[in-house]
Amino acid sequence: MRPFWNGFLLSLSLCLDLGVVNLALLRASLRQGGAAGFLLGLGSCVGDVAYFALAVWGASALLERSAVRWSLWLFGTGVLLFLTWRMAREVIYPKKLALGDPKNGSRESGLKLFATGAGLALASPTGILWFAAVGGSVIASFGNRNSLFPFAAGFGAAAVTWSFVFAYTAAALRMFGARVVRAISLVSALLFLYFAVAVFVDGLRRFVLSYNG
Repeated sequence: MRPFWNGFLLSLSLCLDLGVVNLALLRASLRQGGAAGFLLGLGSCVGDVAYFALAVWGASALLERSAVRWSLWLFGTGVLLFLTWRMAREVIYPKKLALGDPKNGSRESGLKLFATGAGLALASPTGILWFAAVGGSVIASFGNRNSLFPFAAGFGAAAVTWSFVFAYTAAALRMFGARVVRAISLVSALLFLYFAVAVFVDGLRRFVLSYNG
C-alpha cells in the first residue's frame, strides 16, 4: 500500500496549492452549491491526469541518461524546497480570498463547470511548474514498474477526494477566512518538505552513494 499512499500524498500536495483551480472551485461551491464545485473539481482531475501521464512518460524515457537524472534530482529538490518556502510564507501572510457575493452571478451548466475545471488545470502556471519540475522527480523516486499502477491510483483518488471534500465544505469554511488559508498552506508546506527530503535522500542514495560504493 505504500506506493498508493505516496501517490495520494503527491496529488494532495498539488491539490493544496491555493491557486486558480481551487479558487474557481471555491467560487462555484459558494455560488451554486457543493455539486457544482465537485463537477469543476472533477474536470480539473482530467488535466492533472494528463500531466501525470506526461510526467510518467518523461520520467521513464529521459531518466535513461545520467545527466538528466542528476539535473532532475537537483532541480526537483530545489523547486520542492522553494514551494515549501512559499507555502510557509503564506502561513504568515495568507492570501485574501476575493470570492465576491455568492448570491450574485449566473448559474453554469454541469458540462461548462467540468470543462472549466479541465481548462484551468491544464493552463494553471503552478500546475505546469509542479509537473515539469516536481512530478518527474517524485515519480522517478517512487513510481517503478511494479508500483506505478497503485501509485497512479493513489494520485487519482486524492484528486477526486479533495474535490469532493473541498467543494462540500467550502460554504462552511467561508466564515473562517484567513485561518483556512493558513491551515491549507501549512499542510501543503509540510507535504512539499516531505517530498523534498524524500527526493533528495533517494537521489543521494542512487547517484552519490552508489558511485562511492
